[in-house]
Amino acid sequence: MNVLTKPIVLLALGAAMGGAAQAAPFQNGSFETGPAVGGFVTLSAGDTQITGWTVTGANIDYIGTYWTAADGSRSLDLSGGSAGGVQQAFDTQAGHVYRVSFSLAGNPVGPPAIKTVQVQATGGASTNYTFDVTGHTQASMGWTTQTYTFTATGSTSTLSFTSLDSSAYGPALDNVVVSDVTPAPVPTLSQWGLVGLAGLLGFAALRGRRRRR
Repeated sequence: MNVLTKPIVLLALGAAMGGAAQAAPFQNGSFETGPAVGGFVTLSAGDTQITGWTVTGANIDYIGTYWTAADGSRSLDLSGGSAGGVQQAFDTQAGHVYRVSFSLAGNPVGPPAIKTVQVQATGGASTNYTFDVTGHTQASMGWTTQTYTFTATGSTSTLSFTSLDSSAYGPALDNVVVSDVTPAPVPTLSQWGLVGLAGLLGFAALRGRRRRR
């Protein structure tokens, strides 16, 4: 294949596969980057000290050594003195499907026994998740992995986690991961035609070189 034909083939293959842009990596999903913390520190609504995240609702507790995290050494109690939450905006592509996985537990120190968090992303339905802290301790949190899926409606989506427990002992959150799980597009007949045309051009160029030899 000569130097003139190669770019044509690459262009045709790119068109056939769709060339979809990937979402930016989700930032600071395990909350490891944030303010100095010993056992825990309470952060109020609007606080942005946890890199990438904004505190919503009343307040949250940013947890250090107070209990064992699911990943790394930091995590969140989504109820500080009362129900709070966090949210983060990130790049998406309209029409793409995203899966959010996260670790869920609960503050075992006080009531209620059943902790509830509401998860929602732009373009997706709000979904409630619960965790029963019965039998768990700060040293044995019993973290579980949960998943939430949504289809993006624009170039930016906002993902939120909101406590539904109006107490100082709320749902615990850690290890948030966002993945683009959109199925690979199936090339249309016209796109396969482009690939075929590129192949014919390459074959013709190769025959021309052989004849010149």
